Amino acid sequence: MTGPDERALHYPLGDRLPAPGGTIEVAPGVHWLRMALPFALDHINLWLLRDRLDGVEGWTIVDCGIDDAATRANWEQVFASALQGLPVLRVVVTHMHPDHIGLAHWLCQRWSAPDRECRLWISATDWGAAHMACQSTTGLGGDEAARFFALHGLTDPAALAQVRERRHHYASLVPQVPRHYRRLLDGQLLTIGGRSWRCIVGYGHAPEHIALYGAELGVLIAGDMVLPRISTNVSVIDIEPEADPLPLYLDSIARLCVLPPPTLVLPSHGRPFTGLHARVAQLAAHHEARYADVLQACAETPRSAAELLPVLFRRALDLHQTTFAMGEAIAHLHALAGTGRLRPQTGGDGIRRFRRTA
Repeated sequence: MTGPDERALHYPLGDRLPAPGGTIEVAPGVHWLRMALPFALDHINLWLLRDRLDGVEGWTIVDCGIDDAATRANWEQVFASALQGLPVLRVVVTHMHPDHIGLAHWLCQRWSAPDRECRLWISATDWGAAHMACQSTTGLGGDEAARFFALHGLTDPAALAQVRERRHHYASLVPQVPRHYRRLLDGQLLTIGGRSWRCIVGYGHAPEHIALYGAELGVLIAGDMVLPRISTNVSVIDIEPEADPLPLYLDSIARLCVLPPPTLVLPSHGRPFTGLHARVAQLAAHHEARYADVLQACAETPRSAAELLPVLFRRALDLHQTTFAMGEAIAHLHALAGTGRLRPQTGGDGIRRFRRTA
């Protein structure tokens, strides 16, 4: 979401971005890194927090980037230039998506010593989901994903063939997950660098996403729950085909509005901003508008998720974007069916379409 709505947000650092291999301090002891991604969404923000753990001075990393040679090299530049000769003590991961957990195994191994383990800290649900996904196909590729998308109207043989070929997509970005971890829970307080950070759970985008709020600094490390310019992807995928994640997501971000209005939001994509309450309201309005679009389309004739892609996404989509768009279209349909405004029906062609009930 861009344009006039951005006037409600403020970007304290302006257009500044971290240089490759470099950092920008955004709050005392909180440093911003930016790593490239090979997708249309071409970057991820990562965070380096000055820390002291078990009497040892060092750093905590929050989120990791995908596992590829360029990201490893970028991290090595950061280690050489930004750590002040101190070790990484732990790796905190907000959730299980590849750009967040991909290099966790390497970072933990890279910074573990015989007398000190560099441990992964993550919610139990997302650790389990990541562990499963890097060993088997899930959600965005393989035969099950192709069958699920076909049920929801994606019938192009070439597209379905490409979905099947993506069976190892997750594992190509997350080849392994640390076998041991420390569990993060909603409301848990972490002491990082002598300051308290509260874990805030969020649902809908990932199984058990953990954001971190530092009240003393007035900073929210938001992960993917609140992004300044784009709406967070909220999808239904093949392993939970009846899921209804969009109401969970909207409830989760609404709960963030208990935080003070001046909170500095550190998102995983885009620039740090203030205006959290306004952004939550924008995202709620965005989805209400998409609900209205879907209801109007389904009032004209029953529609499948694939038939709604041009309604919900008014731009050309590559295959990677199409898989996310399909999941998000199904999420909107399920949310409306859950409130009785749409009803699903499976036609003789085996495709599930939704019709407006009133």
